[in-house]
Amino acid sequence: MRCPHCGNFDDKVIESRTLANGDAIRRRRECNGCGYRFTSYERIDDKQFMVIKRDGRREPFAREKIERGVQRALEKRPVSQMSIENLINEIEDATAIMGKVNREIETAAIGDLVQAKLSALDKVAYIRFASVYRHFENVEEFVQEIRKLGEIPSHP
Repeated sequence: MRCPHCGNFDDKVIESRTLANGDAIRRRRECNGCGYRFTSYERIDDKQFMVIKRDGRREPFAREKIERGVQRALEKRPVSQMSIENLINEIEDATAIMGKVNREIETAAIGDLVQAKLSALDKVAYIRFASVYRHFENVEEFVQEIRKLGEIPSHP
């Protein structure tokens, strides 16, 4: 593997750890040229399934899109990077299972799954994600969603 710091191809694996119920391996590496330490991930490259967009278009499933949405929702929140990686792996695994039969899954199913996982992990991140995913247009929509979480009481 090429060192991201100096470009050297000579490295050694310091530590390996299984992630995502055995579907991924995280490896800590050290460059033999400059001593820089970095992390690599190894995953099974299964046949890609398609995501059905709201307008009916189909496009290949992209883990990176889930990563971006989750990272943005959890930005500046007290959640470890390992917890975020595990959450993304769980979402990816669940979408693969849901889309296995037809090799397709709707974006709404993925969005609902991300919301459920974020709600269990961090309520603020859940609200951030929901506001973008559901296209909140005013403060009342935020308040209604927070009430559903039971964080603030309804007006008498």
